[in-house]
Amino acid sequence: MRPGAPGCAGVVINLSLRRLALAATLPALALVGALAPLPPRAVERWFSTGAYPAIQHVVTPLSNSLPIAVFDVLGIAATIFVAVVLVRGVRTARRDRSARPLARALGVLLVGSLAAYVWFLLFWGLNYRRVPMTERLRMDGGGLAPAAVVQLGRDAAGQLNALHGEAHAIGWHEQPMDDGALRRGFEEIQRALSDAPPAVPGRLKPTILGPYFRWASVDGMVNPFGLEVLANPDLLPFERPFVAAHEWAHLAGYADESEASFVGWLSCLRGGPAAQYSAWLLMYWQVNAELSQSERATLAAALAPGPRADIEAVVARLRRGEWPLLRNAGWQVYDQYLKANRVEEGIRSYGLVVTLVLRATFDEGWMPVRREIRERPHAPWPLS
Repeated sequence: MRPGAPGCAGVVINLSLRRLALAATLPALALVGALAPLPPRAVERWFSTGAYPAIQHVVTPLSNSLPIAVFDVLGIAATIFVAVVLVRGVRTARRDRSARPLARALGVLLVGSLAAYVWFLLFWGLNYRRVPMTERLRMDGGGLAPAAVVQLGRDAAGQLNALHGEAHAIGWHEQPMDDGALRRGFEEIQRALSDAPPAVPGRLKPTILGPYFRWASVDGMVNPFGLEVLANPDLLPFERPFVAAHEWAHLAGYADESEASFVGWLSCLRGGPAAQYSAWLLMYWQVNAELSQSERATLAAALAPGPRADIEAVVARLRRGEWPLLRNAGWQVYDQYLKANRVEEGIRSYGLVVTLVLRATFDEGWMPVRREIRERPHAPWPLS
């Protein structure tokens, strides 16, 4: 069709209307996702145990099959895209001596940012709004007694002492996905907590963020855009099972850090001695952070030489690579990210795993007891 033909104006109008609709839809979706008070039961039913498992069962196996991190590819592509848009906008603005090209460039970046946020929400981020673990499980209504925290630390030290020799003799898989007992434990805990199909575990992947993880003392993360697990390259062998199980819990839709640690800890306890050792190492570490200096000294004295050497190795790993300024800045940003996603405790939510462990009701073998509710969340359709 030639310009000026009778139907040409209609085509132009239709294209303009489509662009206008797209420009209006993205901000609306982003605002709804960020500000709307979505009912947790509705999110649980229709997203966390409905649409999300269907997405995760497709995306994570694909990510696992790729030799490189999807996050790295997306990050590099996004960086190039931002640079090209800005350079073109600045050059055109200077050539035309007008601010409009630069404003258009910033508009394009804004639309891209909104699209990324909507992608984040629909792929994984809505899990922050699901029914919290404290409402999912039968919980002790009393306060958390300091003596119970100290006793949990003693139990952790005792378990580390008892498991150290056997765990080190067995050794740890380079890829926790290869640990069949750990994977079965992860599946069993998921079935105890939710009626959703169990999540597919993720392979620990290296990433271009590896140096940042080292400098900021980050053990790992889930890529919410590709549903894969990225890991710190310096993790020690006995750290890997719990770090993997913690990130797998995120893949299962438990976005809150304390809930992911809770699920990961219980999964490791249902694995073999090597995974159990990794779980109790985490619990010792978390309890230690809740104690006074004198209580920490008493707890450290309860450790046998083997577990003490392992903990000192972890401390040495962290101190060897960290940049305190970058670490503090990174954790402050993450604290704000968590609070923006309605995790009121921010990074303090990591330590709340101790509260979950001490207040939750368990059957034999550390199997959590789910609370009976009138309408238990379920998946709207069956998944294999």
